[in-house]
Amino acid sequence: MTSTPENDEQAADDAVATVDAVADARLIDAHDLALAALYEITPAATVGAPAGYTLEEGGVVSLRFANTMPGYPNWLWTVSVAVVDGAEPTVLEAELLPGEGALLAPEWVPWAERLAEYQAAQAALAAEQGDAEASDEGDEDADEADDEDDLDDDIDDLDAADFDEDGSPILHAGDVDGVDIDELDEDAEDDENADEDDEADAGDAAAEEDDDEIDDADESDPTER
Repeated sequence: MTSTPENDEQAADDAVATVDAVADARLIDAHDLALAALYEITPAATVGAPAGYTLEEGGVVSLRFANTMPGYPNWLWTVSVAVVDGAEPTVLEAELLPGEGALLAPEWVPWAERLAEYQAAQAALAAEQGDAEASDEGDEDADEADDEDDLDDDIDDLDAADFDEDGSPILHAGDVDGVDIDELDEDAEDDENADEDDEADAGDAAAEEDDDEIDDADESDPTER
């Protein structure tokens, strides 16, 4: 009997059916167990969706999951699970293995094309940065315009009654920066009056001392009387 491609494909399908028949369904569905084992050796963010399974010798099943780590295209997280008589499924091994085409070099690209792609990427990045800077400058200009509008509104609210004849602003109630000038003047006058009273008291005290000295001199020298 001559072998044909159709017969070979049928034989392969029959073999797969036989493998599936002997594979333990608990192992094929042990995704939670496999993921728990992977999370012990790699962050959960590096593990993708399930990518099938393979039946190994001795009834071992290798569950495969997509890999999301950059730098490892077409690599698969692989967890081998098995069932021991009288026990629940257990993990034998967890590792990162190359998938189809993972170990093949990428297609060669001429240097001129790679350089052109690099320059295009740099130009796009510069354009994005320029747009961001322009947006920031536009926001600053808008803020300055708003400030100028507010100042114009304040000036428009003023009228001639708010200024002296020479055009200087009138300081209502003598206030400058929250300080009442009238109160300062009153305090200054009180200080001057207090100084004058102190000087008067000092003069009176000096006159009294002079009188006391004269009286003492008269009493101590009877011949001068």
